[in-house]
Order: sequence, then structure tokens, then C-alpha cells
Amino acid sequence: MTTSGQSTPSPRKNLADLGIELPEVAAPVASYAPAVISGDMIYVSGQLPFKNGELPATGKVGAGVSAEDATSYARQAALNALAAINSLVDIDSVSIVKVTGFVASAPGFGGQPGVINGASDLFGDVFGTAHARSAVGVSDLPLDAPVEVEVIARRNTDAA
Repeated sequence: MTTSGQSTPSPRKNLADLGIELPEVAAPVASYAPAVISGDMIYVSGQLPFKNGELPATGKVGAGVSAEDATSYARQAALNALAAINSLVDIDSVSIVKVTGFVASAPGFGGQPGVINGASDLFGDVFGTAHARSAVGVSDLPLDAPVEVEVIARRNTDAA
């Protein structure tokens, strides 16, 4: 955040201050690119919570996967989205516009917004700004992943 006359540290510096290194870009699990640029917009394909090439868990949130664990998986999926963005443009030159989070939900589970806070809180810590967001409960996700995060970012062309 800014205070009178002080500039906000860069997203890259914020990551370093948080002790976070961006992972390698997750390999697509089907026929798509991890992220594409169109004009000033960057569209990131849905990212699963891969860590070191593996899913940390599979199954439904609310039945076998706790909401707390799923929140950390949403954070990992957000990190994977940042890696996809950074593979195209420097993350210091972007802002996050929209996040859509999908939660593989057991019947009756209604905590999707809390789960996707794992992604939103990370983006807030890294970029220092808010974004638009949707948190959606679904019956199944690819590879039986508990969460998936999709991002739209904007290149800040006015940045020097």
C-alpha cells in the first residue's frame, strides 16, 4: 500500500519479502496454452494446484478435502497463474483484473468464497490491490483436482 509520497513495492519484491519463489509454469494437461496475450490483456488458463508437477490432493472439498487445505491449494494455483503470466511478461508490469475460482464441492458444501480467498489473499499481498472475483462450486475438475483458478490480468502500459 502507499502512504504519502511512498511508492508501493513491486510485485516481484513483495514475493521475495513473503519468501515466495514463482514455480515453473505448470505443463498443460490438454490442448491449450497456459496463458495468452491479447492487446493489453493476459488470459491465464485454469491453473490446478500443481506443486513440483504433482497435485497435493484429489477429491471434493467438504468430503475428503478440508476447506483449510483447499484454501492453500487455491493459493498454489494462484502462484501457478503468476508463473504463467511471468512467462509472457514481467509480473511487475501487470495488475490482476479478474479471478475465477472453481471448487470441486461435495453436496451441501457452500464455502467456495472462503476457499478462493487463498488465491485472492495471495494476489492482494503481491499486488496490493483488489480484483473482481467469482467463486464457483462444481461437481468435478480435471484430474479430480479440488480447486482450479483462472485469471485475467492487464499489462500496465503506462508503467515506465
